[in-house]
Amino acid sequence: MRIELPDKVTYIIRTLQAHGYEAYAVGGCVRDSLLGRIPEDWDITTSADPYATKALFTRTIDTGIRHGTVTVMCGKQGFEVTTYRIDGEYEDGRHPKQVSFTKSLKEDLARRDFTINAMAYNEEDGLIDRFGGSADLKQRVIRCVGDPGSRFDEDALRILRAFRFAAQLDFSIEEKTYAAAKDKAVNLGRISAELIQTELNKLLLSWHPELLVSACEAGLTAVFLPEFDRLMEAGPFGNGSGVPAVEALKALVCEPDAAAIRTIWRGDVPKERLILSLTVLLHAAGEKAAFGAMKRLKYDNETIRSVCHLIRYYGYDWPLTPVGIRMAMHEIGTESMRLLLLLRAVQNLPGKGEEAEAVLESVRLYEGILRRRECVSLKDLAVTGEDLIQIGFKPGRSLGEILGRLLMQVIEDPEKNRREILLAETERMADEYQSKGSRM
Repeated sequence: MRIELPDKVTYIIRTLQAHGYEAYAVGGCVRDSLLGRIPEDWDITTSADPYATKALFTRTIDTGIRHGTVTVMCGKQGFEVTTYRIDGEYEDGRHPKQVSFTKSLKEDLARRDFTINAMAYNEEDGLIDRFGGSADLKQRVIRCVGDPGSRFDEDALRILRAFRFAAQLDFSIEEKTYAAAKDKAVNLGRISAELIQTELNKLLLSWHPELLVSACEAGLTAVFLPEFDRLMEAGPFGNGSGVPAVEALKALVCEPDAAAIRTIWRGDVPKERLILSLTVLLHAAGEKAAFGAMKRLKYDNETIRSVCHLIRYYGYDWPLTPVGIRMAMHEIGTESMRLLLLLRAVQNLPGKGEEAEAVLESVRLYEGILRRRECVSLKDLAVTGEDLIQIGFKPGRSLGEILGRLLMQVIEDPEKNRREILLAETERMADEYQSKGSRM
């Protein structure tokens, strides 16, 4: 079994070997290569201690030298090189209290989480697979190395990672591994919100976000996302909307007919899809609950604001007319309107029926408004507050009211968005506002 190693990885491995050390590509890069996927990064494991590694290469970074990891720089690209090690006792459910270096590759592989991540490779020795990782790849199974309960006691984040890998790879979780995950799920409470969020995001952005239901059934989401558990309940304390939400999540994976939604489709933008996924997942819980969940999981403020805004308008029903779409764009915001249209598009396209037709008509009208650059907000209005002040209006509430009235007229009739027309209309309003003492 041959893996094509990048030239820079081969260089690092051969340099270590030339000085009497063992060295292999290891972990996820080997797994992905065997699956025919392009690895995101390449990690290397070696019998050399970190100081010996540093001595062999011109540019290195002490990424985690206490735990045996040195980043070797090849040009602008960095590669983590880690000494074979044995982890000591885990005290916090995440990190070993101490590590000891070893000369045994097998001992190093034995400390890893799943069999599919516990394989090593170099060109001389080929694939090193002591724990059946390649067989599990063929069987499409996530299985812990050794005793799953011990692996999860060492690092509770592995529990969520099992479901995340299953979602990304379309694998099943081996029976004993699943049972241990269910038994140890409460330990996820010891993991930082930032790490939980990272794994949750990867699961939501995977090809199989419906694995979140399995995570719920195993008790994982009860620890870090109880809002979803309440949605899954059909009894008096839940609305049973969890499964429909997950079905909608699945729809986000399927690229809609991009030709039908030209302006609003920008391809698979991870940040955008994450916002849409969180909106779909949490909208039935309500804006307040969604805000609390995302705040607890340490999402950035921009994501929280975007998701809460979309939830607020999730069920917004706009008239299928140019005025109706312009009014919706004004109220919701042009960009948020695009995301709502995209959300409805991925859930209804391709398809037929009233819902699909409504989406296509909404998109057509939205695209036309953008193409004609029609005004839907004050910033696009042909006159400004400064213009009105120059003709005699005082700054204040009345000034804002006049601008708002002008904007509504323009939304009704875009042809009115011309400076001379709007100033003339303002003059017609002058008497009304002068009587209120708003004019000089």
